[in-house]
Amino acid sequence: MHVAHLSLVDYRSYPSLELDLHPGTTTFVGLNGQGKTNLVEAVGYVATLGSHRVSGDGPLVRQGAARAVVRAQLVRGGRRALVELEITPGRANRARLNGNPVRRVRDVLGVLRTVLFAPEDLALVKGDPGERRRYLDDLLVTRWPRVAGVRADYDRILRQRTALLKSAGSAMRSGRADTSALEVWDEHLATTGADLLSARLALLGDLRAPADGAYRAVSAGQGDLELGYRSGLPLLAEGVATEPGGAVPDRPALREALLAGMAEQRKAELERGVCLVGPHRDDLVLTLGGMPAKGYASHGESWSVALGLRLASYRLLLADDVAEDPGGPVLVLDDVFAELDAGRRRRLAEVVADAEQVLVTAAVPEDVPDALRGAGADRVHVSAGRAVRGD
Repeated sequence: MHVAHLSLVDYRSYPSLELDLHPGTTTFVGLNGQGKTNLVEAVGYVATLGSHRVSGDGPLVRQGAARAVVRAQLVRGGRRALVELEITPGRANRARLNGNPVRRVRDVLGVLRTVLFAPEDLALVKGDPGERRRYLDDLLVTRWPRVAGVRADYDRILRQRTALLKSAGSAMRSGRADTSALEVWDEHLATTGADLLSARLALLGDLRAPADGAYRAVSAGQGDLELGYRSGLPLLAEGVATEPGGAVPDRPALREALLAGMAEQRKAELERGVCLVGPHRDDLVLTLGGMPAKGYASHGESWSVALGLRLASYRLLLADDVAEDPGGPVLVLDDVFAELDAGRRRRLAEVVADAEQVLVTAAVPEDVPDALRGAGADRVHVSAGRAVRGD
């Protein structure tokens, strides 16, 4: 798979842009603040309907403009596809696929697959559990786009149940408690939560071996990376169902465990006005040599873990795509080489050099390892909202 053409209208710093892209490596070179990351962010937005830099769509629209438009011409397995996205803050975004409107914007998910490496990836190791949950869920949606609906439903139910807990808790303190409505939302949260949890656990089982192998590749074989899953459910007690080779409970069992957990925590949830049970409170556990990576890994080791997770995503998607798209997902390396020492730069470049398309941003060309600067590699100079191909 590769992006053959990128078109932007009023996206970030670009009033208008038309840019042809080719298989192989393309490096976007320019000083900081000139718009390099905006280009690869737009590619990532087509793939995920989100930005790796901001949580909302507002900053994506150029100042003074009412909307932004992103178009990407894609080539996958010899077939072409055109994805068009219209981003309008405060209103529902719109999407077209091959010129035809789609019913829901998320219906274009899966047309383009990307794996992004960025300086923010260090938060996968050093950040809070929300960063690691997002990593799992984003990969789930990339791999199985239908999970986007499950994820959206769970978030909606979680918000509504939280609001109900707050109002019921307030009523309880006033002596007017009526928690009967909570039982309905318990059922909804348990059903949707079991779907999301089951998908996460299945993904985790597939990720373990690629993540350990990728970590070894970028760290020069320094130790083992193990992935686990931490949940408040006794059914998923750490060291039982979530360890390598452990059996993953089926959805009915997960649903019953969630219901039981909510019943047990009912009093505490009402007192605090928050949902204390569910996949929104879980964590991906990263372990190096038997010790938690967070708090124990050095800066270099933390980078190797983060790179290992991203490379594992790439390898997993590449294996999924063997029949339909042997080229695999587009790799995006956003200013990541500036964060790495020489050894990790070289090893990462060697691992990804054979990808069908690699998009790299760098302030100076020398940051990009030789493995990605060989014959056939493109260079695009970016300055003040303009992108010009050249040496």
